[in-house]
Amino acid sequence: MVEFNEIQMPEMESKVKIRVINLHKSFSENRVLRGVDLEVRQGESMVVIGGSGSGKTVLIKCIIGLIQPDEGEIYVDGLEITSLSEKKMNEVRKKFGMLFQWGALFDSMSVWENVGFGLRRQKNLKDQEIRKIASEKLGLVGLKNVEDLMPSELSGGMKKRVSLARAIAMEPEILLYDEPTTGIDPIMADAINELIIQMREQLRVTSIAITHDMKSAYKIGDRIAMLFQGEIIEVGNPEEIKNSSNSVVQQFIQGKSEGPIKILDPSLLTSPFRPQQGGKYWVGRKPFSGGDRE
Repeated sequence: MVEFNEIQMPEMESKVKIRVINLHKSFSENRVLRGVDLEVRQGESMVVIGGSGSGKTVLIKCIIGLIQPDEGEIYVDGLEITSLSEKKMNEVRKKFGMLFQWGALFDSMSVWENVGFGLRRQKNLKDQEIRKIASEKLGLVGLKNVEDLMPSELSGGMKKRVSLARAIAMEPEILLYDEPTTGIDPIMADAINELIIQMREQLRVTSIAITHDMKSAYKIGDRIAMLFQGEIIEVGNPEEIKNSSNSVVQQFIQGKSEGPIKILDPSLLTSPFRPQQGGKYWVGRKPFSGGDRE
């Protein structure tokens, strides 16, 4: 006889695009992720918030397979990916597009070549075809007649848009945004937020954005998850997060220096990518070394 749970499982999986279970990641003695649990539903926009050094970038790099976790499971469309071979993981990565924090454009390539970089590597297309697709994607993010410009000729906001065009060039099912509004002025930041909403509505993608920009988080997020001390401490829609009874969440979203979150030497924040720096968040007597790249 088939158990009830076994019948329900396929339906449940179809509603969850990404599931992270008990995820751990350390760099030497720096425990960055300490048991992250998170579910992202099909078609939703999930925003992960947390301070500099809290592990946000490490989390999304684990989800896309750029960093191998020490422990835990990650499911994408029901497939557990942490144990996959690199060849099979590359197939999973085709479902993803990523907007990197600083754009990560290739200085030696023109705009259209940057946008078409993945197409050139993954598909058997001629330059003319790649350029046409690049132009279409640039149009979607509000850029025209920029195909032959070099990254050095672009403003910060334009670089973000070109990077977003590259992220959607392969028509991904999932978009990852690493600090999408960092380094640009408030007006351009709001324009990028509008583009993120537009991408979700037009392309029907599932999105994960990481940020400490609460204005952006409230605008683009269907749900918001707070990452602190290596764990997700609260998940809710924007109104639920605004009205949270958790003192850590309230201190963070209000940007207060006083509260349960204490920063030791705030000018030095730790990062596994910049080991010469060191700093800690703590709550009460529990120290925590941070871990993402911002």
